[in-house]
Amino acid sequence: MDQIKIGKFIASRRKEQGLTQAALAEKLGISDRAVSKWETGKSLPDSGIMLELCGLLKINVNELLSGERIMVESYDKQAEKNLLEMKRQVEEKNKQLLRIEYVISFPVVIAGLFMCFAASFVEPVWVRIALIAFALLMILAVGFVAVGIEQEAGYYECRHCRHRYIPTYRQTTLAMHIGRTRYMKCPECGKWSWQEKVLNNDDAEVQK
Repeated sequence: MDQIKIGKFIASRRKEQGLTQAALAEKLGISDRAVSKWETGKSLPDSGIMLELCGLLKINVNELLSGERIMVESYDKQAEKNLLEMKRQVEEKNKQLLRIEYVISFPVVIAGLFMCFAASFVEPVWVRIALIAFALLMILAVGFVAVGIEQEAGYYECRHCRHRYIPTYRQTTLAMHIGRTRYMKCPECGKWSWQEKVLNNDDAEVQK
């Protein structure tokens, strides 16, 4: 999506409705700085306020995401294009999150294991114990963070019914796993299986 184009469109529609940035921000319950960022193309409106924003600007969400008024005859085609673009952006964001999971996990785990190994040569004993305890706590802490990232990025797919869903953090943490494949119970069919991580939710209803 062209954020610059969307920003200019928001600005023009705001002016046509006789609203200042401050007035629009007040109606939406946000800061005028947020509106300024939209209009300069630095960010997009949050999905939670898109409908309200569109109502104030007298446009629909499809037009907002397109950054222009849409003729009736091309509405469906543009809507499909916007949906595909949103899907692409979500998938890319999930990929980035999963890359971050690896980036923060591996160095900390390797450093923790090295500290445990090095501690075996340290004297006195209490220092050795302290180093090992610190290393294990460090690995445990980054493990919880990594699981949280994995749980939020993408979906898990049941091998029985192919239902895709986002499990709770507790379900993800307690599930046996091999890499990003976890043994969990599907909320749709109720069967247990080794469920693989997928980035999109095609033809499935998300349950969270």
